[in-house]
Amino acid sequence: MAARTKTSKDRPSYRCTECGWQTAKWLGRCPECQAWGTVEEYGAAPAVRTTAPGRVTTSALPIGQVDGKQATARSTGVPELDRVLGGGLVPGAVVLVAGEPGVGKSTLLLDVAAKSASDEHRTLYVTGEESASQVRLRADRIHAIDDHLYLAAETDLSAVLGHLDAVKPSLLILDSVQTVASPEIDGAPGGMAQVREVAGALIRASKERGMSTLLVGHVTKDGAIAGPRLLEHLVDVVLHFEGDRHARLRLVRGVKNRYGTTDEVGCFELHDEGITGLADPSGLFLTRRDEPVPGTCLTVTLEGRRPLVAEVQALTVDSQIPSPRRTTSGLETSRVSMMLAVLEQRGRISALGKRDIYSATVGGVKLSEPAADLAVALALASAASDTPLPKNLVAIGEVGLAGEVRRVTGVQRRLAEAHRLGFTHALVPGDPGRVPAGMKVLEVADIGDALRVLPRSRRREAPREPEDRR
Repeated sequence: MAARTKTSKDRPSYRCTECGWQTAKWLGRCPECQAWGTVEEYGAAPAVRTTAPGRVTTSALPIGQVDGKQATARSTGVPELDRVLGGGLVPGAVVLVAGEPGVGKSTLLLDVAAKSASDEHRTLYVTGEESASQVRLRADRIHAIDDHLYLAAETDLSAVLGHLDAVKPSLLILDSVQTVASPEIDGAPGGMAQVREVAGALIRASKERGMSTLLVGHVTKDGAIAGPRLLEHLVDVVLHFEGDRHARLRLVRGVKNRYGTTDEVGCFELHDEGITGLADPSGLFLTRRDEPVPGTCLTVTLEGRRPLVAEVQALTVDSQIPSPRRTTSGLETSRVSMMLAVLEQRGRISALGKRDIYSATVGGVKLSEPAADLAVALALASAASDTPLPKNLVAIGEVGLAGEVRRVTGVQRRLAEAHRLGFTHALVPGDPGRVPAGMKVLEVADIGDALRVLPRSRRREAPREPEDRR
């Protein structure tokens, strides 16, 4: 009797219990979600199928004959968000907005929902984390009430799709994608399989209806967007909402944008009455004084393509412990430690090694680019010598371990922003390019040249013992 051949129906199938990924053979680690020990036998392997050519929905056209007006962006009513999006929301676009809890995502999107609603364009706000009454209270507080703004509290995907048929909105806001689940998919809300299914269904609905969609996404403790990485590939735009919970400043960065650049940054201020855009946020990062104070230096940082004037502050005091403290806020500790080493070795300032040093920025801004090195070094040197820097001075440049001051990008834009705010003097690396009229620019080659701006009459390298006058 001939042996029975083993068909595909007899072969077992395996499925990941975490994300739902299926395979014909067992694996110790799921390639989709990278989880160990989650691939289990599920049933018979699916039969191999081939897809036959079918009817096309729309005929292919030469690219020059495609109507591009259908992808014209519409303003959200919030200029700072329009800046990041590249002009506004494109019909059919799906935007993923992610950020830390309590950073202000829901407040901003509720404000966008009210300002973008009109007679021709309805807005549907679906909340899965709060009740409708809770969202109404926030809307009253930030004055986001409009007759064309519809609100629904749902956690079922089929119910959300039903609201789309009933309201027919031009803009859908879902807060958040991790709280909505499909009854046809196994797993709890927020799981990888559920997030993939919910996002896929809403993306299909957005493309078919020409409806813009804003999805709120959770983040992990590392700051990455929760859920499968596929979610970021499916959507058209990915925005990150950043900000310190104890500061008023909020930044919206574009990580991915199919309709514009990712170099733009939107600045917002969070307050009791809601959240407002800041067209000129440099005022949050500066402290206006009549007289200069030792240990302070100004610099110009680039957030995307936007130049912002920021203030660096430093304080040095005698240490009471064997290991002096090194505390930073808004600055990278490694960069500050590097500037301390350069000042001691190349700048011949020996008063820093045995003192407690505190360095910070003003207004909650975070300076991570190397262009702030020169300002950090001058602030530390000014604090060590108890000598203030000249008034209306900004310092721009990267400092190397050899003490050289290196060139950075966007020097002309930085100088133009400093000149617009009334600063008259600047320390920059060599060959800065075109300088604004009326601004005095001093080119420095190394940290020694930069330290010469400190008045010599009050400079001191280290505390000295009183001389014996016997």
